[in-house]
Amino acid sequence: MHKPQKTKKNAAFSALAIATALVWSLGSWAQSYPTKPIRMVIPFTPGGSTDILARTIGQELTKAWGQAVVLDNVAGAGGSIGADRVAKAAPDGYTLLMGHIGTLAVTPSLYPNLPYDPIKSFTPVAWVAKVPNVLAVFPGVPVNSVKELIDLAKSKPNGLNFGSGGNGSAAHLAMEFFDLQAQINMVHVPYRGTIPAVTDLVAGQVQVIFTGAPALSSFIKSGQLRALAVSSKVRLPSLPDVPTVAESGLKGLARFEADQWYGIVAPAGTPLAVVNKLNAQINEALNSSEIKKRFENEGALAAPTTPEVFGQLIVSEIERWRPVVQASKIKPD
Repeated sequence: MHKPQKTKKNAAFSALAIATALVWSLGSWAQSYPTKPIRMVIPFTPGGSTDILARTIGQELTKAWGQAVVLDNVAGAGGSIGADRVAKAAPDGYTLLMGHIGTLAVTPSLYPNLPYDPIKSFTPVAWVAKVPNVLAVFPGVPVNSVKELIDLAKSKPNGLNFGSGGNGSAAHLAMEFFDLQAQINMVHVPYRGTIPAVTDLVAGQVQVIFTGAPALSSFIKSGQLRALAVSSKVRLPSLPDVPTVAESGLKGLARFEADQWYGIVAPAGTPLAVVNKLNAQINEALNSSEIKKRFENEGALAAPTTPEVFGQLIVSEIERWRPVVQASKIKPD
């Protein structure tokens, strides 16, 4: 009569023992992590903001843990090719994605058959940085302010062209948002990456760009490009003389904000202990005065926070950019 109870009790003890052993095993494994090189996928070509920030974080993790962080540039389809590779990788903490506003918030509205889900396919690890976009022009364009650019664009409908890192890229979205708010229309010239677009802007092949500050700062400081405004709520420490778009005082632009943001995600199912260890180490780097200064010099603002807060950002930004994509009728390559 009591055998069933004894069996249930034994089963309960066995389940508890297995769970305890599993928790201990995972905890022990997380403590020793990493024991081999980590692969960080950068879903864009070398030289852009995503690449610059990924290399900085990769170097800091390598220094802290003594394991190489191997950087892998996998460009294409607005960053979705590289993102998909990470989504399908083993959830063991050894494959990470330096994601950003495009791959995690914009692509769901651009690609109806996206091979990954920005929310379900990844585990948020760390919000790395906010990167204001800088509205810049080739020096030969006769404008020195946002107002003058808008006036010129209105006087020459479709007469100004702007470059970006590709259809649906963060730079493309920022300019389309600006055009919608300012009620102007500039012609989009998509490139295969940010650096080719900036190179052609410096050469005068395109006239305007609205992209992340890290890719433009050195050209602005050398006088090869003229900065008109930044997309953030406040001015950038690295470009203190450049006003915000909102400071133009123009109708429709009073609350303008269109910053890029970057953060690291891992495949869904990555153990929480590993995620927390990564988050703590990345935040330690982001909170250091050296990295903050390095970021500021590049036009980026460190954004250390929890994985949960970063996850909430991704969700809110997907909803924010969907109507911009729809109104602009952007079609990916």
